Amino acid sequence: MISRDDIWAARAALAAFAVIGIGWGGFAALVPVIKIQSDAGDAAFGLALLVAGIGTLAAMWLAPRAEGRLDHRAMVVFSIAMAVSFLSPGLVTGVVGLALAMLVVSGISVTLDVIMNARLSAIEAARRRPLMNFAHGVFSIAYAIAALLAGLGREAGGSPLMILTALGGLSLALCFVVAQDAPRQIALDDDGPSSRQTWLIWLAGSVMLLGFMAEQATEGWSALRLERDLGGGAVQGAFGPAILGLTMAIGRLGGQAMIHGRSELSVMAIAATMAAIGAAAAAWATGLALAYLGFALLGVGVSVIVPMAYSYTGKRVRDAARSQAIANVSVIGFAGFFIGPLAMGALAENYGLSASFTFIAVAIALIPLVFVPALFARERS
Repeated sequence: MISRDDIWAARAALAAFAVIGIGWGGFAALVPVIKIQSDAGDAAFGLALLVAGIGTLAAMWLAPRAEGRLDHRAMVVFSIAMAVSFLSPGLVTGVVGLALAMLVVSGISVTLDVIMNARLSAIEAARRRPLMNFAHGVFSIAYAIAALLAGLGREAGGSPLMILTALGGLSLALCFVVAQDAPRQIALDDDGPSSRQTWLIWLAGSVMLLGFMAEQATEGWSALRLERDLGGGAVQGAFGPAILGLTMAIGRLGGQAMIHGRSELSVMAIAATMAAIGAAAAAWATGLALAYLGFALLGVGVSVIVPMAYSYTGKRVRDAARSQAIANVSVIGFAGFFIGPLAMGALAENYGLSASFTFIAVAIALIPLVFVPALFARERS
């Protein structure tokens, strides 16, 4: 289990995880009203989120270089930028404005994501303690709280800008903790991961891609599924992303305990199976109760996939190449933010959100059926 010393050593990175959770949790709960504000149909909204994914490409190039130049200050610089940038979805109108706003938000978010995961992976290696699931659990708790607060704010008549401003203030307060990050102990390796590790990066990155795709689908579309298809109100719709955040926190804290005595690959296979079942239940639910149960199973299962992939990669590369390896895996993984919105939007527009979540269920099932066995086989070779 994680100790107080572990939490203290990783406090700056943990606060950065919370900053990202607050931003995306608030946004997820506000999706229905932001979608109306931007006057976007399902396909157009999915396309706007797809355009936002372009920011991830720039972030993959920027993150290792920003960390190299700013050292321990990189995490707090991008945490502050994250807190401020999430005001933009509340300010814009029109699909183009939303796409541009989310392009900026996505680029900053992913840059911070790579920096903080690389930082945490280095702390894991130095302390020889598993911390990744706990850190991602902190993200999920912050995400769930922000989603609930945003839903209550909507119910009280608050505008997206008012709600995002309040959440941004909370994020800025956490930046004081992020600022306590210590200088990096290991210099970056310009050569990056060795050629022998290329297979690992591609396979682990593909697992992350499917995990991120499932997360994004639930973050961006669960409230719409609950409100539009199943008749939920604003707070009931906000329960979709809130349940995702809470159950992801439970799953990650459970994964923190489960990893003791088990391999990352075994945990990933079990978790992905649960996530696929949950996505299928959410897809075919005819009432709110079953949909909530489906999103809960999806949250518990998908919660473990991405942190396990990060941890698996970080333990199998050289110390000096870790930041670049995390960035490379993230390049592949964050492609889920390209594929997910496009697929979800197109399927929802033509066949409904039930078909969209069925697609997620099938996609996530590929992890235990294809990618985990491939990683096992590579380890034995």
